[in-house]
Amino acid sequence: MSVTDKRPKTVIDHILKHGLITTDELKSLYGYNHPPRAARDVREKGISLETFRVDGPDGRKIAAYRFADPSKIKFRRFDGRTGLSKEIRDKLIVKYGCRCFIYLEEINQRDLQIDHRVPYEIAGDANELNPDDFMLLCGSANRAKSWSCEHCANWQTGKKREICLSCYWAFP
Repeated sequence: MSVTDKRPKTVIDHILKHGLITTDELKSLYGYNHPPRAARDVREKGISLETFRVDGPDGRKIAAYRFADPSKIKFRRFDGRTGLSKEIRDKLIVKYGCRCFIYLEEINQRDLQIDHRVPYEIAGDANELNPDDFMLLCGSANRAKSWSCEHCANWQTGKKREICLSCYWAFP
């Protein structure tokens, strides 16, 4: 009930109704062209999903998702994201102004999004959130940064924080 974002809520509701959801269903029923992202959105809400293989409509094996067995869940640093507080946003605005860190343009405060300098999937959240670990981005810059990070060799294989810290996207 607490998940209200459209994409993860869609996945959760479908699994609750049908027991699982396939990548084909995510594409054909809901129009999600990148089904693993929809599953990741659910995981980022702290809800564990199990990925397994099923036969798709054309006979090929495709991925499917269902809720993981709660008795087998091992809670770790990367199991669910911490909500980013207004306090962090306010500290960043006081320090840098209402400005997108990538495009360097003045942006209305309500249109700025808090983003991790080092992607959450690589560094997680520290026990104590430090405003210097975040930056303010407009929606367009946030999507550009996300796309670049997700297609980076370090994201896909290494997941080394040090590499991210030396990247343009962390400190534009």
